Amino acid sequence: MIHRFAPLLSFLAALAVWQAIVTLWQVPVYLVPGPLAIGHAFATDAAGLLRALLSTLTVTAVALVTACVLGVTLACAMAANPWARALIKPWAIILQVTPVVAVAPLIIVWVGNPFAAMVVCATIVAFFPVFSNTVTGLESTPIDLLDLFRLNGASRTQEIFLLRLPAAIPYFLAGLRVSGGLALVGAVVAEFVTGAGGVASGLAFRILEAGYRLQIARMFACLALLSAAGLAINAALGELSRLVLARRT
Repeated sequence: MIHRFAPLLSFLAALAVWQAIVTLWQVPVYLVPGPLAIGHAFATDAAGLLRALLSTLTVTAVALVTACVLGVTLACAMAANPWARALIKPWAIILQVTPVVAVAPLIIVWVGNPFAAMVVCATIVAFFPVFSNTVTGLESTPIDLLDLFRLNGASRTQEIFLLRLPAAIPYFLAGLRVSGGLALVGAVVAEFVTGAGGVASGLAFRILEAGYRLQIARMFACLALLSAAGLAINAALGELSRLVLARRT
């Protein structure tokens, strides 16, 4: 029973050690603020920081949904047609290896709308895990079931949607859990670029703003919110995976 509380206990212990170190060694707040200073910084502007978090999570959610739709659609196209596989795979790899930090300014200029540009950047980051895992799942369908479908005259479309896709669901869910965190990372990176350009939006802009004003405790408060959001996304997608897979057994 106690193992369920082990992560919380270790987190509280780390906070206590952190606070003790900065207090005993009198570390300046502008270098490393303690948990109490970070909590005070959050409390002084809780409403503003939570609104910024909501903005970041909105970009993250839209990008994750977009990445799932594109990833599954392109994976099914690859499974259905070898020509589609030859055309799609190189571009998917290019998207994976392209650093979004390098192309984000161009995307913002090309797209024009800041929100849409941030969604595009976050989608690029979140796309590949869903895509590659779904492709792996589609290719891992048991060969005896494929033979049975083909023996009964199933079309290529029936084979994909009635057999391959259901068999690929565990792989898709594994990729989705990875993409959830990456979508948040992509949203933050895009917000850094737009924030540097003067567009006030999410938590990344708040981090930039706090850095310019040397409000280090406020920066840490923003980082703490991002970490909490990442943990919440991972936990929510993990629970979704558990529920979906439980219904399959």
